[in-house]
Amino acid sequence: MSAPDKPIRVLVAGLGNMGRSHALAYHNNPGFEIVGLVNRSTPDLPIELQGYKVHFDFKAALAELNPDLCAICTYSDTHADYAVAAFEAGCDVFVEKPLATTVADAERVVTAARMAGRKLVIGYILRHHPSWMRLIEEARKLGGPYVFRMNLNQQSSGPTWETHKSLMQTTSPIVDCGVHYVDVMCQITDAKPLEVRGMGLRLSDEIAPDMYNYGQLQVLFEDGSVGWYEAGWGPMISETAFFVKDIMSPKGSVSIVMDPSAKSDDIDAHTKTSVIRLHTAETGPDGKFVRPDEDMTMAGEPGHQELCDREQAFMLRAIRENIDLNRHMADAVASLRICLAADESVRTGQAVRLQEPVKL
Repeated sequence: MSAPDKPIRVLVAGLGNMGRSHALAYHNNPGFEIVGLVNRSTPDLPIELQGYKVHFDFKAALAELNPDLCAICTYSDTHADYAVAAFEAGCDVFVEKPLATTVADAERVVTAARMAGRKLVIGYILRHHPSWMRLIEEARKLGGPYVFRMNLNQQSSGPTWETHKSLMQTTSPIVDCGVHYVDVMCQITDAKPLEVRGMGLRLSDEIAPDMYNYGQLQVLFEDGSVGWYEAGWGPMISETAFFVKDIMSPKGSVSIVMDPSAKSDDIDAHTKTSVIRLHTAETGPDGKFVRPDEDMTMAGEPGHQELCDREQAFMLRAIRENIDLNRHMADAVASLRICLAADESVRTGQAVRLQEPVKL
């Protein structure tokens, strides 16, 4: 690893929305030095990034530049191979979610990280969001079992729909976005997932016949908790109740109350919480609620770029301070396992019983 007083030399692969944001985070953090960017085509870059050379082949750039860290922000079907190549070259790795497109590939990446003795951080952006951390904390205080109700539908058109169609060449919406929210469920209940069910529908002739742009998953946990997650992409998707983040338990509920003016294709709206509402189920002798709902206003929330900055600050600390990432990696594989089981259920029409995970 790099000496503590030297910037970490980073190669950024993939310059879509997330890749550009992560590259800006590296550019603005003195703990990093960008040695190169990688993209399959010539990208449209913000002015801050225009001075860096863009390479068109990841493995050639990896061999030529010999970076300390690779940030893999490409489409998900390349994540596993690129990450393993980076570990074999002696690099630490940041990889956007989902970690891979199969559980076997995700486990292969984790094994490669451990064998190389390098750090692997997966881009679970909500783990760095103070309001989401508060939501998880308040839900855990209520105690389970829980009902999780979550969705993120995006009424996309123009360039955003083009991006969604590109993503769906390899990954369905309930996998690509679902890993975030299934991860939140797992953090709150901390119980073993037992069974996953899924359903989906292809609502557009512009995507492959075997792909679907609307899907929903349901997951059952060992402690009795149940949850659903819904995701749809495209110009036909309704904006009605497009953002639901709601957790219920016998003692009450905690929810995110979204700004009613928010739009589903606004990337900042995907993470901003506006207000966290805590409802307590306790009633008095008259049968009425003992206390009113409490609205916690989340002032000064970080936007999308600030969250990417926080993710990369964590990446820097993970390397410099040798943070133990074993639970981080295991959690990423666990949430991916659930979402891929849901995708299997969509395609087979059958519920999927989850097997014991491989001990990595």
